[in-house]
Amino acid sequence: MSTTNTIRQQIWTKLRDVARPDTRFDLNFAEVIPDFEGSDAATARILGMDGYRDSTFAFVTPDNCLAGLRQAMIEAEKPFVMSTYGIYRGFVLLEPGMVPEGAALYASWLDGMEHFGRPITLAEIAERGAFDFMATGASAVSVDGVRFGKGHGFFDIEWGMFTDLGLADQKTPVAAIVHDVQVVEDRLTPSETDILVDAIATPTRLLTVEDMAPRPRGVKWDLVDPDQLAATPPLRELQRIQGLA
Repeated sequence: MSTTNTIRQQIWTKLRDVARPDTRFDLNFAEVIPDFEGSDAATARILGMDGYRDSTFAFVTPDNCLAGLRQAMIEAEKPFVMSTYGIYRGFVLLEPGMVPEGAALYASWLDGMEHFGRPITLAEIAERGAFDFMATGASAVSVDGVRFGKGHGFFDIEWGMFTDLGLADQKTPVAAIVHDVQVVEDRLTPSETDILVDAIATPTRLLTVEDMAPRPRGVKWDLVDPDQLAATPPLRELQRIQGLA
């Protein structure tokens, strides 16, 4: 078993004590990054960041622990893009005027996002310009910013697509919201696809990553499984944009 998988399994054991069950996947952490006790406090730390307050166009993952952040962004009328579960239906845009007053909580959930938001293509995202803030959940994240998810590589692929189109880069602020049990106190060596985050918000602290290692760039096409390519519309769109299909 790789070091990443070993750490992931160890943290999942601890996470069971603080995680909030998902309505579909319960506590199956291989299929969902859950919400957890104290996520509201972790979210508040993100809301206090200059990088968040100054942002005008963000990307947020669909992880359960980010529902509070998505609700706050809807109420603050901050436009953002979110991927659908597994990226199977691509991306959804939510911007001011889409969510009726009083519906921000429901709109922050996955079903609500797809109800109120609208599908958006990679080409349309590129027309709007680069993201100036990104937020993600994680299965675990190290103190030096190495983030890894459930094991499916969804955020790695999203990052690859965005960097291929110039929508994100080494300087893009990326924050992770996790429980304290998900923070790995050791420094880790990132793989060629691991995304590094600038900030780690937990219920008890906000960690800022100093001297961050280089982030990867572009989709590693040789690592993309044919079945995943067939199931991920934005990947096929990117191939068309790049003249690969």
